[in-house]
Amino acid sequence: MTLYAWTELAAFVAILTACGVPLGIYIDRVFAGERVALSWLFEPVEQRWFRAVRIDASREMRWTTYAFALLATSVASGLVLELILRTQRWLPLNPQHFPNVPVDVAWNAALSFLTTTDWQVYAGENTLGYLSQMSLAWMNFVAAALGLVVAIALIRGLARTKSETVGNFWVDFTRACLYVLLPLSLIGALLFAAQGVQQNLHGYASAQTLDGAAQTITGGPMASQEIIKLLGGNGGGIVAANSASPNENPTPASNFLELLAMFLIPAALPFAFGRRVGTGGHGWLIYGVMCVVFVAGAVAASFAEAPGNPLVHALGVAGPNLEGKEVRFGASDAGISLAVASDSTNGASNFTFESLLPLASLVAFANMQTSEVLFGGVGTGLAGMLVFAILTVFIAGLMVGRTPEYLGKKIERREIQLVMLAVLAFPLAVLLPAAIAAIVPPGVATLGASGPEGFAEILYAFTSTSASNGSAFGGLSPSLFYNVTTGTVMVCARYLVIVPTLAIAGSLAAKPRNDATRGTLRTDSLLFGALLVGVICIVGALTFLPADALGPVAEHLDLIHGIVRP
Repeated sequence: MTLYAWTELAAFVAILTACGVPLGIYIDRVFAGERVALSWLFEPVEQRWFRAVRIDASREMRWTTYAFALLATSVASGLVLELILRTQRWLPLNPQHFPNVPVDVAWNAALSFLTTTDWQVYAGENTLGYLSQMSLAWMNFVAAALGLVVAIALIRGLARTKSETVGNFWVDFTRACLYVLLPLSLIGALLFAAQGVQQNLHGYASAQTLDGAAQTITGGPMASQEIIKLLGGNGGGIVAANSASPNENPTPASNFLELLAMFLIPAALPFAFGRRVGTGGHGWLIYGVMCVVFVAGAVAASFAEAPGNPLVHALGVAGPNLEGKEVRFGASDAGISLAVASDSTNGASNFTFESLLPLASLVAFANMQTSEVLFGGVGTGLAGMLVFAILTVFIAGLMVGRTPEYLGKKIERREIQLVMLAVLAFPLAVLLPAAIAAIVPPGVATLGASGPEGFAEILYAFTSTSASNGSAFGGLSPSLFYNVTTGTVMVCARYLVIVPTLAIAGSLAAKPRNDATRGTLRTDSLLFGALLVGVICIVGALTFLPADALGPVAEHLDLIHGIVRP
């Protein structure tokens, strides 16, 4: 890594922490119903909205009702979005007169944006009108708020004692959109517009290059969509090149803001959690574990790319791996961008994943395979981390022969069953369809490479869609087979984790809190942090390393032996 990259990484972590602490306190106060700085503006809006749709804000829900409301909102939102995409030809704000989106593509896109995956099997600038693009931005708000309320419900489950409820979904969902996502998006959109990101509704512009060629310059409401795709852990851009495009990411300052926005809310939630459960030290520990794994991934990816491609060096071209990198940012920035994009559920990178060297792509695989445990998505990252924290105290209890407790609450059979359901749902959603796709003709028909790289394309597709990440290896061409399978995987991987997590919240909320004793495992100690990291790494390695060995690891061995496959 260069001095510039080290400086950027240190500045990024420092600024992220400085922003995350006050934002975490603000988020906790919002969902606790306390007055905050924006209450004078949003409280009247909130109350009128509740009266209009007949929501009793004082009436809380059991976890089953909370989960049903969340699922019903998801289904309704997904259907509305799919309808807009499939009828955009007859809708306004379509200056390029794009036709209706094909059925399988619209279905995949609706599920993709609903689950914060934003896996795009189309080029947005050549497929969607402005109303469709803005409907995707609306879904980014909905999907992010759905993830955020899951974390809030789990925090309440850990903070409350002998309670049958975990909150009111409609109140939490409204406050997530109104108090958290909307003001941050307004500020971010203005900052991006100031950096040159487009924000308009006129048609595409035509220009002539210096050598006489014709060029079309994409327009659209980019700044407003750019910020919510980043804040909400979504990642889908208006243009196919996404955050590597100067339309969406024109300057080093906008690039830094993009990286910061991806991590901002996930970084704030551990502090909100620590404040609500009364153990600020444990919140800092959770955040520290997230940062340690993130920094390790950024450094590993940077060092993997720095030596460059030995096959290119054999041609007499020295230097780092510059293939697929933006000259505005260079190779040194790619490691940080890779770690942020793959350690979150965002996937909005400023480079091409297909052009990574095998070991750097292995870092991306590893990050996504643990992304729902670390920074992850908005809400779902913290929820996944807390699920693994419960698993860690259970394993530690087995080691010392003591009934496991987490934050004073006994962890019993029901909680562990729900934890294992949440933990196993994700790898099942990745490995089973990847194995099927690798052996059936439709699965291999659209691969861009053979051998380990071809298998890596398949594995990456299902890892990315299961992790709600949305980034892709460019060699895998869209097809009906992958539109259907990846869409199914997105839904299964997200909701088969969310529902057990809410069930855990309900189970823990009903439990009493026990006083700590000398034998209680402290969850704010470095020992617990090391145990937590160890459990995450061991579970991830045992689950995914055999598959990773057939993809990026085997590809690296081909590279160092000079083997080139078609």
